[in-house]
Amino acid sequence: MENLIKDICLLIIDMQYDFINKLSPLYVDECKDIIKNIKEILNIFRVKNLPRIFVKREHRKSGIDIDLTRQDLFNEKGGFLIEKEHGSEIVDELKPLNGEIIVIKRRFSAFFETELDLILRRMKIKTIILTGIQTPNCIRTTAFDAISFDYEVIVVSDGTKSKTEEIQISNLKDMEDVGIKILSTKNLLDMLKLF
Repeated sequence: MENLIKDICLLIIDMQYDFINKLSPLYVDECKDIIKNIKEILNIFRVKNLPRIFVKREHRKSGIDIDLTRQDLFNEKGGFLIEKEHGSEIVDELKPLNGEIIVIKRRFSAFFETELDLILRRMKIKTIILTGIQTPNCIRTTAFDAISFDYEVIVVSDGTKSKTEEIQISNLKDMEDVGIKILSTKNLLDMLKLF
């Protein structure tokens, strides 16, 4: 367990305004509920000076880099998660501090055509903790890519959110079935406080 704490990294995925704004097509109901839990975890990582990475999904205003399956929605709604616009910014409660790493992605997975794997390997990370929005999309694809890259993965059950509780439960169960560890914020904090 002692090695685990040295080789662990917190990922905060897509905690951006377009997911918490009721007028956004990406809005996830009650997503603000997880901010408190993620902030508590982030504070421990900051106090203990443990690695943490913020992941943001951003798109060009033209939509040239949006997934084909979302192109129509993007065009119809006038875009979302557009770089340098308020909707793509990380929420104030979880704003990265100067020097904290931010990885920009264009697709669901934080690994797909980003430098995330390179950064994690450079830091000698073996275990990643996933928090953020949305569990069946960005959290799940990141988790599955991570196990394909041979990382140990922990998903925080109450530090992630889906459109419905039913979707959340079924996705957590499915990830657990392939060997991904599912922990509550309390269980994770208890583990981190041992060190």
